[in-house]
Formats: sequence, structure tokens, C-alpha cells
Amino acid sequence: MTDLIKKLRGKTAAGIMDCKKALKEASNDLEKAVEILRKKGIKLASERSGRLAKEGRIESYIHSNARIGVLVEINSETDFVARNDEFKKFVKDISMQIAATHPGYVKREDIPAKVLEKEKEILSAPLKGKPKEAIDKILEGKLTKFYEEQCLMEQAFVKDPKVKIKELLNDLIAKIGENIVIRRFTRYQLGEDI
Repeated sequence: MTDLIKKLRGKTAAGIMDCKKALKEASNDLEKAVEILRKKGIKLASERSGRLAKEGRIESYIHSNARIGVLVEINSETDFVARNDEFKKFVKDISMQIAATHPGYVKREDIPAKVLEKEKEILSAPLKGKPKEAIDKILEGKLTKFYEEQCLMEQAFVKDPKVKIKELLNDLIAKIGENIVIRRFTRYQLGEDI
């Protein structure tokens, strides 16, 4: 049992008691226990989402060739968490993610209606003449891809493509126990828009 707890902690970084409970609930099935802990993390994150997060960090990242730079603001509820090493690592990872993937927005809700309507118009143009149900289904798939490219929270994490940024954030919220919000970012690329 102790080895299983160690393995589960290594995979999830959850506390010993949480690992013990999850393993018991999963009848010592390691993969099931990981799933239980992830679900618990998502639930905790949604419970914390209403809490005010006005502390945090502003992180800068300059890519090694000095041609790309990022400024990102990530908020926490307390300055204690803002000084936490895991929080700092998360902020650094997010700034590198932004430099690498060039998202336009933090989340879907940030996309202006005008931009979204224009994208729908562009994506549906080649589908003219197809049945409405087919157009709706194809458009839904293309919009999902658009969100994954344009919205930071929808993107696959560059260091572990099996994990989306929103899952990474929820895991950190569950681990730290505070609301954490990726508030805003700016990405600069040398020569862009000239």
C-alpha cells in the first residue's frame, strides 16, 4: 500500500491522506485513483473560482534569441501563495507557453463577438451547399480547433501535450487550495505588425 501511495503522489502531488482515500475508493487501482483525484481537483477549483484573487505575480519571459517576449499576470488570493515555488514555476511555464504558442486570448469568453462571427463566416464559406446538420457539425469541429489555437486555457501544455492548460491550472488550485486566475498577457515578437 505504501508503494502505491508513493506512486500516486508522484503522479499527482496530492497529499498522503488524499492518496490513501483515493486508493481505497479505487480498490488500489492506480489509474482509477488518479482519475478520482483529478475529479476532486476540478470540483475544488470550481468551488474556489468565486473567491477574489488580487495578489499574484507578473512574470516576464524573453526567448533565448531575444526576438519574442511575454508579460503575463497570474493572480492568487494571497501573497503567500504568490511566493510559493510551485506557483512561480506555473507562472514561468505559462509565460513560456504563451511565447511558444502565440494564443490571442486567455479563454473563450474573451473572444469578441465580432471576431467569432467573422471566424464562423470564414469557416462556413467552403461548406455552402451541404446539409445544415453537416455544416453545424463540421463548423463545431473547426471552432473547437480555433479555440485550441487561440485560447490559452484550451491549449495543450507544450511540456506535456496530454494536459490542457485549464487542467494544469485546476490541478494547481486543488494542490494549493486557493483560487488562481490567469488574468492577462501580452506577447511581443520582433518585427511583428510592421
